[in-house]
This record gives sequence, structure tokens and C-alpha cells, in this order.
Amino acid sequence: MNSVFFDHATIDAWIAEDAPLVDLTTHLLAVGDRAAQMRLTIRGEAVAACTEEAARIVQHCGAQVDRLLASGTPVAAGDVLLAASGPAADLLRAWKVAQNLLEYACGVAAATARMVRAVQAAAPGVAVLTTRKHAPGLRRVALKATLSGGAFPHRLGVGETVLVFPQHRVLAGGWEGVSARLAVAAPALAEKKCVVEAHSLDDALRAAAAGADVVQFDKATPEQLRAWCPPLRERHARLGLLAAGGIHLGNAAEYAASGVDALVTSSLHYAPPADVGVTIEPLEQR
Repeated sequence: MNSVFFDHATIDAWIAEDAPLVDLTTHLLAVGDRAAQMRLTIRGEAVAACTEEAARIVQHCGAQVDRLLASGTPVAAGDVLLAASGPAADLLRAWKVAQNLLEYACGVAAATARMVRAVQAAAPGVAVLTTRKHAPGLRRVALKATLSGGAFPHRLGVGETVLVFPQHRVLAGGWEGVSARLAVAAPALAEKKCVVEAHSLDDALRAAAAGADVVQFDKATPEQLRAWCPPLRERHARLGLLAAGGIHLGNAAEYAASGVDALVTSSLHYAPPADVGVTIEPLEQR
């Protein structure tokens, strides 16, 4: 899965963060010139993610990739995510950078796959969408990891969709102001969806009247959504309905069965990391 673009500068910046000048241990022990091989092995059930980028880390450090499991591949304990060979110095430089990347990405992908399965079991057709709420600099990795687990991005940036929050509504002069401004902008939004955040049924009805294509309920309970979705469907059959705020694996199935079209969650970005073991050994021992 190579659909997410990582430029060379990003890969090199990751390497430079950990090993910008010299690997002092490798230099002092004088083992860098030895031909060696490295394996990164998963220690539990997960989903492979960002293995292609881990391979590029290895290659940018000067070693060669012998095999890898593609992102999106379900993996079991003992599966080798990536095998590489080359001078020991190159492998040792790549080691921790590649391991850290895989532990985060595979952990997120595994959590995503679990949530997607739970949601589909409760309400087939309901999507799991992931937000842009994560630590700065993680967008590409978080995106590729959640895609690998079967989720889809909700909004990758503020220029991608129109999403009217209460903060915008106050600045626009309330619901009347939002309605007037969206009416004026309607021709320019011919290829865009307009999403409006709501906190109640009344908010949702006002949002639909103002021109929303999608209503995003923030921090509503599943019980509230079960009560609000039917009247909204009856009055606005083509209105998309999203549930956001506080959604995690423990309650995702309940939210999925509430009547919405998709769940919007940030929790997957903070999943526990996968456990990836690393071995490096001389080639002549094999």
C-alpha cells in the first residue's frame, strides 16, 4: 500500500533525528564493516503498516531490503515484517528508526482493524473515519496506518472540505449568518460537501435548513442519536449524519447502530504500539 506519499526529505529527516553524525557505539567497537542481516519481527497479532517506509529507511542508510510484508497485511506473532542485509553500520543506523516507525504504525493499524470489524458487525456499511487530531508531524504515518487497518480519513486539512464549527457560526453572526453566507457561496461549493457541527436535534435541523450536506454530531450519546436520526432522515432524506467525540473501540459498535452513516474518531491515533523485535547478526552465521 503506497498510496500515501512520503518524500525523500521526510525519510532522511527521521534518520537524521536519531543518527545525524556518528553511531559512537558502532564506531568504538569497530563492527560497522561486518556483513550482517537484520530482521524486524512482530511479537503479537497486528496489521502491517508503513513497512514500505521502513524499507526506505534501510535503503537510505545504505543497506538492501531482502523482503517485506506489504502494509495492510494481517500478521501473527513471529511474522517477519522486514528483512534486510548489508554493512552492519548501515543496519544499525536504520534499526531504531525503522523499529519505532513500525511499532507505532502497526499498533494503530491493528487498533483500526479491530474497530472496523466491530463497527461492521454491528452495522454493515457504517464507515470509520479518522481525524486530523494527532501530534504535529504524524499526519502521513497516522493516515497510512489507519488506511492499512481499513478506516478512511475524515478531513486531511482545512482546505479539503467546508466544516462549520460553532466557532465559525459565532463569527458569522449565528445561524442566519451561516445560512446567508452558504447561500452566496453555493455555486463555488458545487464539488464540495458542506459539513456543519451540531450538538442537538435543533442544531441539526438548523444546519440542514442553512444548507448543510452533512451534520456532524459532537459528543452526542448513542441514545440521543437513536432519537434524533429518524426525524432527520424523514425531513432530509439525503442528509449525511456523522457521530464524533469520545468514540473508541469500547463503544464504537453502539454508536454504529445508532443510525448514523459514519463514526469520526481520534482515538486510533493513540493506540498502544505493537511489539516489534529486532535481530542483527553476521551473515556468515547463517
